[in-house]
Amino acid sequence: MTILAPAANPTLEITGPAVVGGEQVLTPGALDFVAALHARFAGPRHDLLLARQRRRERFANGLDPDFRPETAHVRADPTWRVAGPGPGLEDRRVEITGPTDRKMSVNALNSGAKVWLADLEDATAPTWENVVGGQQNLRDAIRGRVDFTAEDGREYSVGPTTPTIVMRPRGWHLAERHLQLRDGTGQRSSASASLVDAGLYLFHNAQALIDAGRGPYLYLPKLEGYLEARLWNEVFLFTEDRLGLPRGTIRATVLIETITAAFEMEEILYELREHCAGLNAGRWDYIFSIIKNFRSRGTRFVLPDRASVTMTVPFMRAYTELLVATCHRRGAHAIGGMSAFIPNRRDPEVTERALAQVRADKQREAGQGYDGTWVAHPDLVPVARAVFDAALGERTDQRHRLREDVRVTAAELLDIASAGGGEPGAVTDAGVRGNVSVGLRYLEAWLRGSGAVAIDNLMEDAATAEISRSQIWQWVQHGIVTAEGTPLTRAHVEGVLSEVLGSLPRTAGDRYDDAVDLFRQVALEDTYPTFLTVPAYTQFLVDRA
Repeated sequence: MTILAPAANPTLEITGPAVVGGEQVLTPGALDFVAALHARFAGPRHDLLLARQRRRERFANGLDPDFRPETAHVRADPTWRVAGPGPGLEDRRVEITGPTDRKMSVNALNSGAKVWLADLEDATAPTWENVVGGQQNLRDAIRGRVDFTAEDGREYSVGPTTPTIVMRPRGWHLAERHLQLRDGTGQRSSASASLVDAGLYLFHNAQALIDAGRGPYLYLPKLEGYLEARLWNEVFLFTEDRLGLPRGTIRATVLIETITAAFEMEEILYELREHCAGLNAGRWDYIFSIIKNFRSRGTRFVLPDRASVTMTVPFMRAYTELLVATCHRRGAHAIGGMSAFIPNRRDPEVTERALAQVRADKQREAGQGYDGTWVAHPDLVPVARAVFDAALGERTDQRHRLREDVRVTAAELLDIASAGGGEPGAVTDAGVRGNVSVGLRYLEAWLRGSGAVAIDNLMEDAATAEISRSQIWQWVQHGIVTAEGTPLTRAHVEGVLSEVLGSLPRTAGDRYDDAVDLFRQVALEDTYPTFLTVPAYTQFLVDRA
């Protein structure tokens, strides 16, 4: 990859309004550092995003992804290994995920998990207040001063033992429009959300984390191939040089949550090997990626009701088995994904079902050889921990299990038909209504600033909302007929949308009218937006000073 020379005197201009935390987070030194990241890496980022678009066009025209012949030598070389976990990241048996608002930060730090995935991505609606406030909360948490008192008088304080923090920045495709980059020629452009999130976090916290005996660790989302991993590695090298950190201090865990990345797992590890701790099976975005890339390729790529696409269907099992085998062959951690089921403290039956579902999910992952797993609620930490305690014994991981029995082919990764979506009755009226309901309610909450939302006893985030709206789009485009004999047309879905909206309680200041317009745009138009969050952000969350 060619790294462009820095533009002359690049600067970042704050175009968003003043928000809480701005004085602590958006300091001159931090903005200069983020501007320097843009001067060096904005060009290569743009090129990689263009390459994404071109590859999607080739898939739409009938090309199937495959293991890349030009990197076969990387896969064939048995000698190389990744750096592995840094200090405080050796034991990852339970990781709790969640947004970085003040209350959720305290809850995550008190959860008893080994790792907190502090999520600035799918679990956070990127309002300017959330972007800056999340950075401030992380800065305070790392320095032991995140305690607070809520408006109702309840006090939240952090106990003596806390998880290791791994921050997830937004993906390469997203912009941060409240920061404008001005180069030496006077040209202006929106900042990269990835470089903003990672740059601010590393600038403010890398040394403090090292001093605390841990380190600056990131989860990298939405990667579509090894060249995108290479760019992140270049960002880490630049950051370590600029901030005076020893080489290899930054450690990353990459989410394998796109079909293209599944074919390039080994190359992704290789590109990041100096900075890599492991890979994660990002199941929900992976399903979304399948629909997005093959949405126009006929019924062979149509998926059934979302609830039917379990982790045991053959194409999902192939992907998760390959991830474990790939990681352990290279000394990397393999981290499992998140079951959507969550407990309800007011409903014991719901809680019992959720615990049973999560227990079974974690037993499957532990049996496959995963080294740890995700949960989305503090009450799920004990059940997940019990499963992995039993699997790990005295060890901190299962990297000794090389899974040499795993042999996954391209055909197995692409066996989407094994989920049964093209069979009669695979799509139901209830599945359609469920997707419309989840999509509408999630978008409404997202527009109000909430990115992780409990809906019908499931934890929904941007990834599951993407599945919901993408399935509707695909089913309508292919004229799917439900098990009950209902032809899925735009008019029918419009009727379901009206019924769902009419069944919801309305309050002053809710965002359901905007959510309906957004849902139509991302699920019912002929043009398919690559990510629902892009038009939603541009139209509704950009707030100028």
